[in-house]
Amino acid sequence: MTATPARRRRALLTASAATALALSLTACGGGDTLEEEGGDGGTEESAGSLTVGGANFTEATIMTELYAQVLEEAGYSTTITTTEGRELYAPELESGAIDVVPEYAATMTEYYNAQENGPDAEPVASSDVNATVAALRELAEPRGLTVLDAGEAVDQNAFAVSEEYAAEHGLETLSDLGEAGLPVRVAAGEDCPSRPFCQPGLEETYGIDITAVDPLGVGTVQAKQAVQNGDDQLVLVTTTDATLEDFGLVILEDDRNLQLADNLLPVLNTETASDENVAAALDELTAVLTTDDLIELNRQVDAERRKADEVARDYLVERGLVGS
Repeated sequence: MTATPARRRRALLTASAATALALSLTACGGGDTLEEEGGDGGTEESAGSLTVGGANFTEATIMTELYAQVLEEAGYSTTITTTEGRELYAPELESGAIDVVPEYAATMTEYYNAQENGPDAEPVASSDVNATVAALRELAEPRGLTVLDAGEAVDQNAFAVSEEYAAEHGLETLSDLGEAGLPVRVAAGEDCPSRPFCQPGLEETYGIDITAVDPLGVGTVQAKQAVQNGDDQLVLVTTTDATLEDFGLVILEDDRNLQLADNLLPVLNTETASDENVAAALDELTAVLTTDDLIELNRQVDAERRKADEVARDYLVERGLVGS
């Protein structure tokens, strides 16, 4: 039976609004039963109310919509709260003002590692997704959080070259680039020279000859254009960048696993979202979502200018996760 979609609200949480949200949403846990206004003007019983939180960028916006809509299908009334970043939504998740967030395994692990052990703590996340999720659970559970299983979909750092450059030098992997011995300028963030996944990792793990870092940002238009035009040879992007083809770029495989396992997974407030039906609904989505799916969903929002809620709905209907 298809649940009548609950009426949802999307709010942007800024730093000045964080305290107010905690006060106003504390009661929005999964244990409440309430009457929900249906689409036909009548009422139907809801399994409870849940707040889905996340950051304010395209992919996160899509993910919060996906989570909210599969939870609605499971009978919950949902509210979406979008924040400026993890520093704002993580405390709200711990307090129960937010019930569930879509997260990235390695990034969330290192966020809590720094919270627990200081900003200079040795990393506990790795390229091994199972080990990373285990480390995240160890850090998150004492904070009253439940970490569900990670799926195939992953959004992690990646390095791309132009299609012409790859063809000219026979490049498919970062190892190929290192073995070619070519001098390489990298278009990346200004912190690339000090970040282990960037210049140091490229040099130490792959033996790539980095001659300079062009501080144009991570996956920005300017950075990708620099490689497209031949000013730089390598650009730092992400695995779910939906615009690489537009710039004639191709990702080189991270064949020695330099990057951390930033697979997507749900993180729940244990007390307010403990209903097993919540986990079941989210696990079903996690099991089908792929990296290629994320690329296409991002493309529809960024390139086609479609609304995130509509893109999410079409995807869930296509995958049979919600009724049409």
